[in-house]
Amino acid sequence: MKRLQWPSWMPIDPYILLLLGTVGLAALLPARGTGADVASGASTAAIAFLFFLYGARLSTREALDGLRHWRLHTTVLACTFVIFPLLGLAARGLVPVLLNQPLYQGLLFLTLVPSTIQSSIAFTSIARGNVPAAICAGSFSSLVGIVVTPLLAAAVLGSSAGGFSADSLVQIVLQLLVPFVAGQLLRPWIGGFIARHKKVLGLVDRGSILLVVYTAFSEGMVKGIWHQVSPLRLGGLLVVEAMLLAVMLALTWYGAKALRFGREDRIAIQFAGSKKSLASGLPMASVLFGAHASLAVLPLMLFHQMQLMVCAVIAKRRAQDADDAGGAGGAGDKPAPVTPRESAGPSRTAVGTGSRSR
Repeated sequence: MKRLQWPSWMPIDPYILLLLGTVGLAALLPARGTGADVASGASTAAIAFLFFLYGARLSTREALDGLRHWRLHTTVLACTFVIFPLLGLAARGLVPVLLNQPLYQGLLFLTLVPSTIQSSIAFTSIARGNVPAAICAGSFSSLVGIVVTPLLAAAVLGSSAGGFSADSLVQIVLQLLVPFVAGQLLRPWIGGFIARHKKVLGLVDRGSILLVVYTAFSEGMVKGIWHQVSPLRLGGLLVVEAMLLAVMLALTWYGAKALRFGREDRIAIQFAGSKKSLASGLPMASVLFGAHASLAVLPLMLFHQMQLMVCAVIAKRRAQDADDAGGAGGAGDKPAPVTPRESAGPSRTAVGTGSRSR
């Protein structure tokens, strides 16, 4: 029997449809009382398990090998954890014209989360960029983000972010960092098992994130925070996010050129430095924001879909440019022969599919 494939012409990530369906389920049938307690406990366990798998999947040797290309990785980290947050802070001037305060906090949180792994790898490969650099850059960003994102949130959001507090930092360590380190330590013994069962565990990853989304949006529905969002405000959020993505795509491409990176490296920098991870951001928001997590992750969910659609177009154009050049123009213009191997993250990635967006 022929396996069903998602239509290539469909611009919507099918996993985003599942996420939206989960949001709809939480709106119609939110978890209450004992059910909410059970969902919250299951969500906490799912988050810990997610980051345990992230740690077990991340190749330590691969990450250490990538240190040799430190200029590229430093550039990506600067884009992810310096330039993005600065743009988020600058967007404060759009309140209350385009955004209200809760949506702005969600947008600001979006700028603090790490980059993706698998979608950056996939798009870099399609565009014929430096795939090994994209693998390492995404891995470094995800690893650094476990520590840096909560610290940045403490600095720029403070106690105004709903459930955010100093206790949240402790929860981040216990729910995210400790399982991640445990996965890394156990990788020599369980790495082979995880590689052999990556498809099944990928479904577990996705299911865990859906559970986190359902729990967060259920709590938001029960506490009545959705009256703060109107269709007009959502439209304003989309406009702001489109501007944010356009600025970062331009900065990563032309900034890398100004820093004298070759074409392949510029491609890796653009795709790794302009994205934000839905898979890492959702669990972190659940821990940091509590009942307000649903509004905090809404901008991230929208940005995630937007970045996939836009980067798919850019990757195809970069590949076409390479074809038109016929491989000329020096080493920076030749196609990257490396095929990306599976890396850490919660879902498979291809153009038009959900990213393993750590």
